[in-house]
Amino acid sequence: HTPRSLGSSHNITSRQQLNKTMMAIILHPRRMHQLFILQRLYLFPLQPPIQTLQSFLLSGHGRLHSRIEEVLDLPLIQQQAENGALDIGQLSQFIIEMMGSLCAPCRDEDIKKLKQITDLVPLLKSIFSVLDLMKVDMANFAVKSIKPHLMQQSVEYERNKFQEFLEKQPNALDYTEKWLEETVKSLRETDGSAAASSDPPSLLPLNVHNHAYLRLLRWDHASDPFPETVLMDQVRFLEMQKEVERLVLLSSVLLVVYTTTGDAISGLPGLMESLKNTVSVMLTEMHVPSFNMQEALATIGEKLCVELSQCLSQHGFPSLTAERKSTLKGQISAIIHPDNTVRKLMDSRIQSYLLAALESSQHKTPPPLPGGLAPVSRELGELSVRFSRLVNYNKLVFSPFYQKILQNAPTPEEGPSIET
Repeated sequence: HTPRSLGSSHNITSRQQLNKTMMAIILHPRRMHQLFILQRLYLFPLQPPIQTLQSFLLSGHGRLHSRIEEVLDLPLIQQQAENGALDIGQLSQFIIEMMGSLCAPCRDEDIKKLKQITDLVPLLKSIFSVLDLMKVDMANFAVKSIKPHLMQQSVEYERNKFQEFLEKQPNALDYTEKWLEETVKSLRETDGSAAASSDPPSLLPLNVHNHAYLRLLRWDHASDPFPETVLMDQVRFLEMQKEVERLVLLSSVLLVVYTTTGDAISGLPGLMESLKNTVSVMLTEMHVPSFNMQEALATIGEKLCVELSQCLSQHGFPSLTAERKSTLKGQISAIIHPDNTVRKLMDSRIQSYLLAALESSQHKTPPPLPGGLAPVSRELGELSVRFSRLVNYNKLVFSPFYQKILQNAPTPEEGPSIET
């Protein structure tokens, strides 16, 4: 090896000393454990225990720092090992105790297991493995600590860049203005019936924002230009829109099955997941241009009737009658229509859930799941998290621009006002 490949002169000296110790092992086999500890300490150039433990210390850990340097004095350890006076067990226990003091709570079980290992070789191997895990924990903690700062820097950078663009293109918010103003108009129309009997509620900016973002999941991308402030994320919103449409159909089919077949299948283990998988497979390519929804729903009806009949027979229930099969197939096929009662109900509940997720995102608690959505709770929960994160970041960047638009939005003389 060349000096460049071996690293620093300290590493060269350490290796030379180890070579002398290795020669001595031929005459003194009992010193194998001392050689092993030296080899681990000096031939582990990236993460020796002393450096790893010290890297975990904060500015207020002065006493621990001194204690580690005192006990893990490498020249002293080397001298003790060469003279046969090294107490490896005591040294290992000290390292484990320091690791236990500095590790994250998730590593407590690993530290406990280390204390139960009595054989030297597995113990040292496990110590280095846990130290590597602790390094990952420390890195994750550091990233988590600076994430808010990085987020703020990113928000300010994007906002300033957009402001510069807006100064050069004064009409760069035309589609955004239209998007927000149409949302305000829609909310006023929704509140119109309530206004007849009581004072209409104010259109708070946050409420307008949340409903505006929700409208992006029903956007006609082919004919309506996407708002400028969310244009960079149009692909993400489109993917989430497709997922919403898939979950609406999936939950609608499953609701039809359970309302049509009655209580006989409500408690059968594994049936819901089996039916869900069957429907999911058939709807996988529902957004491909060549996909035939009518044929897919007809096939789903046939397959589910077969699965239901087999499952009912296995559990001692009478099989589905021809009349009930026909009814089930017909109701599943009817879901193809956007104005289908079940489909509209599931769509409304999913939209309500996503809106509630936006409203509760600041509290870090998921909203309650509406009825009929239990079979798709996992997928819906994951979708709501992605949707909320994307929306909340967009709010941080562009909320000042939205605020100005809403302040200038036309307000009817007798209608809800936009409070700022």
